[in-house]
Amino acid sequence: MTPLLHRPEVVAALGRASAPFLLVGGTADGAWDGAAARRLTPHVLEVPDADHGLLLPGPLARSAEVLGRVCTAVEEFVRLTGPA
Repeated sequence: MTPLLHRPEVVAALGRASAPFLLVGGTADGAWDGAAARRLTPHVLEVPDADHGLLLPGPLARSAEVLGRVCTAVEEFVRLTGPA
């Protein structure tokens, strides 16, 4: 989660991965690059306005909802890529 996609060495390492992976990040995170994430894997959860901690501005309940979305994305990723 919240990979440092602004670092070329991180993007390069992810590009060499042979196993599927899920990337999760927020558009308000300076370390997130949604375009790079989508080039690297089809498994991406991008949260509008979330920062590096996946926190949203405003009431904390909004950020708690993000946690639920992350959990759902992980469940779906495991279902799609895990053992049959």
